[in-house]
Amino acid sequence: MDLFATALDTAAAIRRKDVSPSEVADAYLARMETLEPALNAFAHRADDEVRAAAAKATEVVAGVADPATLPPFHGVPLPIKNLNAVGGWPCTYGSKGASRAPRAQSDPIVERFVAAGFVLSGMTNSPEFGTISYTESDAHGITRNPWDTTRTPGGSSGGAAAAVASGMAPIAHASDGGGSIRIPSSCCGLVGMKAGRARVPNGLVEMEGFSTNGVVARTVADAAAAFDVVAVVDPYSWYAAPQPPEPWSTLATRDPGRLRVGYATVAPLGLPVDPACVAAVDTTVAALAAAGHDVTETALEVPEMDAFVASFLAVWNTGTAWSPVEDWDAIEPLNAALRAAARDIDSLAYVDGIRTMQTLAKAVVRPFLDEFDVVVTPTMACLPPAVGTWREGADADPTVALLNCYPMAVFTSVFNVTGLPAISVPVHADEASGLPVGVQVVAGPWRDDLVFQVATQLEQSLPWAHRHAPIG
Repeated sequence: MDLFATALDTAAAIRRKDVSPSEVADAYLARMETLEPALNAFAHRADDEVRAAAAKATEVVAGVADPATLPPFHGVPLPIKNLNAVGGWPCTYGSKGASRAPRAQSDPIVERFVAAGFVLSGMTNSPEFGTISYTESDAHGITRNPWDTTRTPGGSSGGAAAAVASGMAPIAHASDGGGSIRIPSSCCGLVGMKAGRARVPNGLVEMEGFSTNGVVARTVADAAAAFDVVAVVDPYSWYAAPQPPEPWSTLATRDPGRLRVGYATVAPLGLPVDPACVAAVDTTVAALAAAGHDVTETALEVPEMDAFVASFLAVWNTGTAWSPVEDWDAIEPLNAALRAAARDIDSLAYVDGIRTMQTLAKAVVRPFLDEFDVVVTPTMACLPPAVGTWREGADADPTVALLNCYPMAVFTSVFNVTGLPAISVPVHADEASGLPVGVQVVAGPWRDDLVFQVATQLEQSLPWAHRHAPIG
């Protein structure tokens, strides 16, 4: 079977009985056996349990009278990121301080994937608590990029992206608190959608709504169909986004009409932007102009940047509070430093930071309502860095690691704060290295549909599905 088939195509083949869920699982597990030593994409494998679940899915297909009644992704393998609990499997959150005992129950996002028919195929690597944009941890080692194993696949969903890009999974669960879906997607040549705020519930609103769940996928259609599974209203949640009039997979194919497209290639804080990342935006806006859209250069302006960053860190530093840890003395130096910084902020200062962020975020959001329908930026300001480089200078000051990651997250993190929907699509390849380069498409509040529609147009004019990572 084609290990680079889309999740939707695999699901359709299973419904037609061209291939069984057991055959699909065996094929991907064999691929994992071959490539996992080189990539280290998985934090936990449970091959026997995966085969047992696939066998049950095969029995269901054999006994069903109408295959159309099967769940949309029945029998399709999907790994879960090691920041969300799967009942019966360990979830370490990438930390030596967390227990490796099986978790008692699955997170709501995992339950929705299972209800959609996915066969859970393992737990993918993440940096400790998802803090950095490299997928490296003391607990689980270094995850490597299938396009160039000397480079990072990005983070924090780097294990997920490495698995999909290398053909070890057709699609993978991912999450994003500052770029952690979009950054690995750019590094590994995939599609990664960050939902608008409160669009994808997971029981509780984490980190003031900065963080959200989703997938990394090979196509926009797969990403939109996964949205149909996870972007559902939780009536018990404190916040919920308005529901769309049609399924996301349908909306993604709609013609968005003539749009006002802004594009920016200058990074906040004056960070240098790699020419390949600028070229990716140039290629994108040329394609959108050819499609009939009105294209205008603009600037990604964040007013009072120092205050914005300080307020962002007031929330970001609390990330360890969302991860159950048994031994705080065993966590990595960076997260220990961030946790200490969080303890130095009292509740009044935290609330003041939230107020500052809400005020400044409006100045970022307003141009989408007044001037543009969507804005295109580079996903990252750099090509995928070499593994380990996030540690440079961190021995003296662990928090330097965050600064080392900033060229990867400078264009993405602001849209976690504002809550705007944003997608990374792999429209370009660096001429010298052959590495994939993504662009980010951002739309106004709750216009996830518009992001999908523009991404679909780009996929049609600048196709990428034929490009596969060279490993294996």
